[in-house]
Amino acid sequence: MALTLTSADFQPNSEIPTQYTCEGQDLAPALTWSGVPQGAKSLALIVDDPDAPDPKAPRMTWVHWVLYNLPPNSKGIPRGGKDLPPGTREANNDWKRTGYGGPCPPIGRHRYFFKLYALDITLPDLGTPTKPDVEKAMQGHVIEKAELIGTYEKKRK
Repeated sequence: MALTLTSADFQPNSEIPTQYTCEGQDLAPALTWSGVPQGAKSLALIVDDPDAPDPKAPRMTWVHWVLYNLPPNSKGIPRGGKDLPPGTREANNDWKRTGYGGPCPPIGRHRYFFKLYALDITLPDLGTPTKPDVEKAMQGHVIEKAELIGTYEKKRK
C-alpha cells in the first residue's frame, strides 16, 4: 500500500478554506496519512508555496510549516496543529518561527504543497533548523513520499 496524505478540510487540488489562512483563524488543517512503509523510523512534513510572491513570476518557495521525527505509527495531525504526536520536532518556517503559518499570498492564486516523507532513520536533534537543514538531514533516507496540494487566493485585497 502506497503512502497517502489527505485532509478532511480540503480536497486535493482544491481551495483551502479561509479558516486555515491568514484571512481566517490561521489554523493548520487536519491531516491524515496511511500506508507508512515497513522500514520507516520517522516521518517528516513540509508545507510550502513555490509560487511566491507572484504565481506569474515566482521567485522563491515560501515555507509554511516543517515537522520532523513524527512517529511512524502516528496517523495524522488534528485540526489546529497543536496536538502533535509525541517526539515530533519543529523547524522554523519563513516567518522565523515554529508552527503552522497559513496561506497569505500577496497576489494571485498560489499552490500549497503538503509533503509527507517516510524516513529510514530518526533525525538527530537539529537545534533550531530551517527547511534546508531538515532536507539536508533527510538526504539519502527517504523511503517514500506522499503529497497533497491545495490552493488559495486572498479574498480581501
